[in-house]
Amino acid sequence: MLDPRIYRTGLIVVALAVIVLAFSLQGQPGPVTTTLAPDAFNGQSAFASMTSLASEYPERRPGSAGDDALATEVANDFQSDGYTVSTDTFAARTADGSRTLENVVAVRPGLTTGSIVVIAHRDALSAPAIAELSGTATLLELAHDLAGQTLHRSVVLASTSGSAGTAGAMRLAATLSGPIDAVLVLGDLASTHIHGPFVVPWSYGQDVAPPTLRNTLSAALVAQTGMRAGGTSVAGQFAHLALPLTVAEQGPFGAHGVPAVLVSLSGERGPDPNLPIDSAAPITGMGRTVLEAVSALDTGPTVPQPAAYILLAGKVVPGWAMRLFVLALILPVLGATLDGLARARRRGHVLWRWIAWVLLKAAPFVLAVLVVLGARLLGAIGVAPPAPVTAGAVPLHAAGVAVLLLVAGAMVLTAYALRTPAESLARRAGSRRDRSRTGGAGSSAGDAAAWPSAGAGAAVLVVLCCATLLIWLANPFAAAFLVPALHLWIWVVNPDLQLRPGVVLALLIAGLAPPLLLVTYYAVTLGFDPVGVAWSGVLLLAGGYVSVASALEWAIILGGTASVLVIALRSLREGQPEQVPITVRGPINYAGPGSLGGTKSALRR
Repeated sequence: MLDPRIYRTGLIVVALAVIVLAFSLQGQPGPVTTTLAPDAFNGQSAFASMTSLASEYPERRPGSAGDDALATEVANDFQSDGYTVSTDTFAARTADGSRTLENVVAVRPGLTTGSIVVIAHRDALSAPAIAELSGTATLLELAHDLAGQTLHRSVVLASTSGSAGTAGAMRLAATLSGPIDAVLVLGDLASTHIHGPFVVPWSYGQDVAPPTLRNTLSAALVAQTGMRAGGTSVAGQFAHLALPLTVAEQGPFGAHGVPAVLVSLSGERGPDPNLPIDSAAPITGMGRTVLEAVSALDTGPTVPQPAAYILLAGKVVPGWAMRLFVLALILPVLGATLDGLARARRRGHVLWRWIAWVLLKAAPFVLAVLVVLGARLLGAIGVAPPAPVTAGAVPLHAAGVAVLLLVAGAMVLTAYALRTPAESLARRAGSRRDRSRTGGAGSSAGDAAAWPSAGAGAAVLVVLCCATLLIWLANPFAAAFLVPALHLWIWVVNPDLQLRPGVVLALLIAGLAPPLLLVTYYAVTLGFDPVGVAWSGVLLLAGGYVSVASALEWAIILGGTASVLVIALRSLREGQPEQVPITVRGPINYAGPGSLGGTKSALRR
């Protein structure tokens, strides 16, 4: 069915794309530096403020009385330092459900256009969560230190709420006006139990904080604490760009085209709420890091806009080069698939029936999407934050368990109910030769004769290639995780190849590995168990973070995967079709055409 020559020809395009990728590498820009020493930051004062606030406001769930009272105190402190203060009250979806939240914003104008925004959340889902207040304490100390400086750019200090689900940060990103040079999000700045990376650039989209901003914070961190910011592996970077998930508050700003990073000693997962804080050294070093970075950004050049890129061996691989490279990887499979489609049609396969057969395999996954959306509309999913949350932020109660069981049951029942229509389509979609050999489409043998089928293989590859191209248009990094399956499964569904069961199993597992590793990466990074992964997926869809269109695209991908598994199992079970023996023509010692010499017209003249 599939011509390997066309596939090999397509690899020439891949080789050219590799050359373009190699020449697209760029050097990383250096950090923005300053000659001003950040010694003005008083770590002892920040430490005392943190412990005092934690003692006075131990309960600070989003929208609670403690959260609102702390917002009032923060606003008063900003006003006492001479800032222009405003309070934005709004309704938002949080990890506790719908709540009324407050963002406190303090502005100190500079001499030129542009602004530097520093953000810290004050709420917490647990008590006493002392380390969660280290950002707020640092923010108040920064306000005092910057009040006496002459600023080139405006400084905006913001205290937000709804950190689990980033409701306050999303509101701030949508309401801040004027050109914004950079956003610094203050996370855990006081823990002694640390784990990196300490500078987190990820956003809710493919565009992440530029290397200039990341390197500026990293250089300040080394200068003030002696610690390196750490980084993410190439595979981890691909994971964040393919499935943009972050639970920290820098996420919404990158999606709005604003450079933003999180600075935290606990990474983006945050600290243990019960972790005791008994030293002022961490908050002193981290506070001076932030003050040095603000001073450098205030006097330095404009920070570039967020962009999609990969850091590789100290170089920057731009997003456009990766987009071109992933497209080149898809083309060999697409070319061989189109040729196989034409061959299957010439053999008499009814291709639209085979494509419908593949789409029927996707129906259970489509129904799962609809069940989740219906459960949200009917109130079965009462809490659905608008953005990702850490494990345990939205607990899985009885209603959530019921939704998960309903989704699983709907998928199983749909797959069972569509089994007979799918088999009927497979029988009627076979080639005319298959149907005539087995006595017609209605015979029981007709089903077995369709396996292995050139039409089924061509149809599933067409569906997978088209879905991958649609995903590539929106996110080439996500499409890259599907490329191995395309290149490996093209041989699994090829009826002209007779592969051993072990080889088929290896090809299937290798094709499934990249998406499974992607899910595993986030499960480990954010602390989810298998049930937590499923519940998080439901929340992302119900909360609107994952669009319905994207969910349906991946449902089709899963349907194509199920089709490949069915083809592989049926082909191994049925075996290869028997070869038609060559009948002997002429006498028994006939050696074939031309054995007695060529005809007169074929002889050399």
